[in-house]
Amino acid sequence: MIEIERGDRLGEAHRRGITEVLVRGFAEDFEYFSSDPEKLADAFEHMVIPERFYAALVDGEPAAVASLTTGDEECFAPRASEFRRHLGAVHGTISHLVVRSQFLGAPDEAREGLAEIGFVTTAPAHQGRGVATALMRHLIALPGYDEFILREIKDDNAPALGLYAKLGFTEYERRPVKFARKAGFKEYVSLKLTRTA
Repeated sequence: MIEIERGDRLGEAHRRGITEVLVRGFAEDFEYFSSDPEKLADAFEHMVIPERFYAALVDGEPAAVASLTTGDEECFAPRASEFRRHLGAVHGTISHLVVRSQFLGAPDEAREGLAEIGFVTTAPAHQGRGVATALMRHLIALPGYDEFILREIKDDNAPALGLYAKLGFTEYERRPVKFARKAGFKEYVSLKLTRTA
């Protein structure tokens, strides 16, 4: 059975589990920071804002996670001292700057009633079992929102794009990637779902 809960309601004990699902799911994207998932979780754990993350629990443990923010809310609060402690003085300082420049910032279209869903990922052991689908269905059913957006999904991420299309999301923007051959994909795709009254 899959249960969905907001991170702060799960309590501090689940912060690590949420972080581990996040870093393992985005291991390829986070490889610059570290290729060691434990080291990466150590470096990232402090910055996860639990009330901005939802977790799909299987047997009481996080199996999939996603952030949900509105307006100028952030899902991360990175501290340079924590990055330096776990990644070293130079690499930690640079990593902190990269996180601040790449992972923070509200969408241009931010407004009341619009929610951004981000960092959707499933732990490898639970992929293909409907966990992310259950999590996404829960999020788009939350009251108080008339539109949901997902920004900058890699165009080669067919499973994610297929799931979002199945849930009713449609494309509203594409952004070419610099050095696409090296990156391994061509464009970032942004999607939206407008909820009818």
